[in-house]
Amino acid sequence: MREALRKHHISFKNAWAGIVWALKTQPNFRVHAALSLLALGLARYFNITKSETIVIIFTIILGFAAEMINTSLESMTDLITTEWRQEAKRAKDVAAGMMLLVAIGAVAVAVLIFGPHIVDLLSG
Repeated sequence: MREALRKHHISFKNAWAGIVWALKTQPNFRVHAALSLLALGLARYFNITKSETIVIIFTIILGFAAEMINTSLESMTDLITTEWRQEAKRAKDVAAGMMLLVAIGAVAVAVLIFGPHIVDLLSG
């Protein structure tokens, strides 16, 4: 049991190191973090429902996960080949496309949840 806990602790430590590395080195990850803080701040300011908060949190986590998958696929592709190859380009483009779809979905969620609150705020 002790060995299993030690291995789990090491895995957790490595995973946390990956998150910290992404935050320190990946500009898009930092943009996502800033926009996530903005969304959470707006959620608090507008006092959105618990269900809406769950959707916002899930969307934030999905965005971070997609960004990390995209970054890891790009890194792995660069490790496999440094020369230009159509297959490498395709892998990177598909990973970037995944991130774009998640970002579009996040904007849609933000518009649907925060839009009515912002309209109410601006209209008076």
